[in-house]
Amino acid sequence: MPNYLYKAIDDAGKIHNGLMQTSNPLELERRLATLKLELISQKEKTSHYGLSRKSVSRQELISFVFHMEQLTRSGVALLEGLTDLRDTLPSGYFKDIIAALVEGIEGGKTFSQTLADHPKVFDNVFVTLIRIGEESGKLPEILRDISENLKWTDEIISHTKKILIYPSVVGIVILAVVTFLMIKLVPQLMPFIKSMGGEIPLYTKALIATSDVFIAYWYIIIPLPFLMVFLIKISARTFPRFRDQLDVYKLKIPVVGELMFHIILARFTNYFALMYSSGITVLDSLEISKKLVNNSSVEKAISTAHAAISDGQKISDAFESTGLFPPLVIRMLRVGETSGNLDESLLNASYFYDREVKESIGKLEPALEPLLTVVMGGIMLWIMVAVLGPVYDTMTQIDI
Repeated sequence: MPNYLYKAIDDAGKIHNGLMQTSNPLELERRLATLKLELISQKEKTSHYGLSRKSVSRQELISFVFHMEQLTRSGVALLEGLTDLRDTLPSGYFKDIIAALVEGIEGGKTFSQTLADHPKVFDNVFVTLIRIGEESGKLPEILRDISENLKWTDEIISHTKKILIYPSVVGIVILAVVTFLMIKLVPQLMPFIKSMGGEIPLYTKALIATSDVFIAYWYIIIPLPFLMVFLIKISARTFPRFRDQLDVYKLKIPVVGELMFHIILARFTNYFALMYSSGITVLDSLEISKKLVNNSSVEKAISTAHAAISDGQKISDAFESTGLFPPLVIRMLRVGETSGNLDESLLNASYFYDREVKESIGKLEPALEPLLTVVMGGIMLWIMVAVLGPVYDTMTQIDI
């Protein structure tokens, strides 16, 4: 259904601006009338909830959840809290979303139902937890847990970006420097080297050949790394078998693969614990959690464990039978089953892997700088030796 930006007036003469999703303008006018509002003007807004390129940042979502948690805990009505938030936010996409939530609740929907109308902003876990909070009467506690989880996720993503940005920037610089040297510097030096006579060393021939390739195909070499990343992403979305193989390979990359696996385990155990502690069953928690790991091999392992648990197998035995999850996860699951505190045991596992990720990133980040410096230095050394080597050989053959 289309979305309409409207301007309406109430009985007291106060102007109301908002966003409502209705089938047509007549339906909009009818729904506003039930809210004791008279429609003044409306405008269809088609770009926000379809294939929109706009989005809500994680920081905005964290602020929204924190705001709602504080208000509901203080006894403020949900609709009143959303209305206050809508009126205080600056104009923008997120304000339109909040306005749509207000209109949905005023139209008779529950909070979780209005959230479900915007899946690109509020994912399945978010909506499910809110629904559980509504049904159990523990909405403030659920909002607090969601807020903590969003903060934890934001921190994990921030740490991950830190180890990706630096090598990416340095890699681009290295590519730019090498391209300049091969296209501009080396061709100017080669006539001088050839004019000296004598046999050209193999490493110098390799430099000349590399320079010739750069000169002839620079328009392919420069965009090639970016093109490869783009093609891999498109292929992973288009071909499931390729995505499966790629996900398996990702976890086998030295150092980085282990780090990615720990991030996945921390994310999985954290979400599993959050949903289970909120009252969602083990099977439903697994069904939702497997869609959040972002790795098909881990997702298949969770599906296998889900099927085994459905057949009556113990949770720890089901996960152990997959052969993918490490002993720590199995041990925590077994302890949780025995003690009856599965959520606490899973949070312990999540804490461990979270700490492992941070420590690994803390060690990897300082190690990347000298490693990339060595790579850059090695390239420069090769060029210097390839250029100065023949000069040195010629000078040593001169009789004084």
